[in-house]
Amino acid sequence: MAKPVVPKPVARLRNRVLASLNPNDLALIEPHLKDFAMKLGALLQEQGEQVNYIYFPHAGMISLLAVMHNGNSIETATVGREGAVGGMSGFGGRHAFTRAIVQADGTASRISVAKFQEATRKSAGLRETIVRFNEGLLAQVQQAAACNALHELEERLCRWLLQTQDRVGSPQILLTHEFLSQMLAVRRTTVTLVARGLQKDGIIQYRRGKIEILDRKKLEKRSCECYGVVSREIEKHLPGAKL
Repeated sequence: MAKPVVPKPVARLRNRVLASLNPNDLALIEPHLKDFAMKLGALLQEQGEQVNYIYFPHAGMISLLAVMHNGNSIETATVGREGAVGGMSGFGGRHAFTRAIVQADGTASRISVAKFQEATRKSAGLRETIVRFNEGLLAQVQQAAACNALHELEERLCRWLLQTQDRVGSPQILLTHEFLSQMLAVRRTTVTLVARGLQKDGIIQYRRGKIEILDRKKLEKRSCECYGVVSREIEKHLPGAKL
């Protein structure tokens, strides 16, 4: 699990959901937020289990995965500093519908469900903010379903790399082809072939455990429209919440 770090209240404003709250609403949850370092692969919530915490990333990225009975999984959405994981639990005790794992190293703050529910009961503004973000997240899930069904792997890979770069804030992304193949629900060898094509065209450079984006403009051209659609939806539901 993620290791606690010394709290840094100012850094919390990097999370767009927290930053969008008015001072009175933020004051309801600020004393109960605990900051910690997110490490790649850390499990934050398991599908079907009780949600215990709400997470507000400041840097890095969290993947939401739909898991089948045979263990296979596919990424349905990602959350970075523009959002929260588990926020709808503020409206009542809930079980996680997806598995949430850290996709890229970073930092986050979390609050217990009990404390967050207490705050949402007191604040209509806080409830409205969580609903707005959840609407944007639902739009992302729906777009991902269409993307996985209708678009070629290269387009999907480019879209994934773009949204990941936005959230980690760096052209260098630490991950393996095996891990990426799990996110995209394809064979590792297939991902390798597509990545080699992008590398041959000077768009990315792949080294063991790391992908570096060399030409973002070309990457955007090779991506499907889903990247732009999701970005606009997030902006619409939570203005100022850039990826």
